[in-house]
Amino acid sequence: MPAYHCNLAHPGSGVGNMAMLPLRTKYRGPAPLMAAGEGLDVVDEALQYFKANVFFRTYEVKGECDRTLIYVTLYITECLKKLAKCKDKNTGGTEMYSLAVSKFPIPGDPGFPLNSVYARAKNDADLEMMQQYLQQLRQETGLRVCERVFNTPDGKPSKWWLCFTKKKFMDKSLLAPSA
Repeated sequence: MPAYHCNLAHPGSGVGNMAMLPLRTKYRGPAPLMAAGEGLDVVDEALQYFKANVFFRTYEVKGECDRTLIYVTLYITECLKKLAKCKDKNTGGTEMYSLAVSKFPIPGDPGFPLNSVYARAKNDADLEMMQQYLQQLRQETGLRVCERVFNTPDGKPSKWWLCFTKKKFMDKSLLAPSA
């Protein structure tokens, strides 16, 4: 069975070789905004396909939208690692915000795990745009992952999400092993 790929239409805008897909978000940033009932955004797709895609060691990139989906999928894994240590939704929300706004490597940086798949930003303006877009993606993804993980009757983390904390999509991690 092949991995799931991004089904969203590419709006034409991007940074590096990654699509800047529209988001349904309350966080400020350069992403185009989606209306509430407009359908799935890239975070919804990544969450929907996460449990299937996380088992793949290789992933054929079919376009710029897939690169965005890969980044969000890798970030979901990092979120789950942090949420496994949280006891309730409030603590989880705080951890997700801290993780989203912490310093992180972007494509082209020496610490970025998939520099062979992603292109470096062409200039300082693109570099700033990429940093802002990825931070906006991280904030929205963290919020939604936290909602799903703590969506249980007793408010405890869902074992059906936390069982994926040790899985590595494409055998990669966005954070250094010590983090």
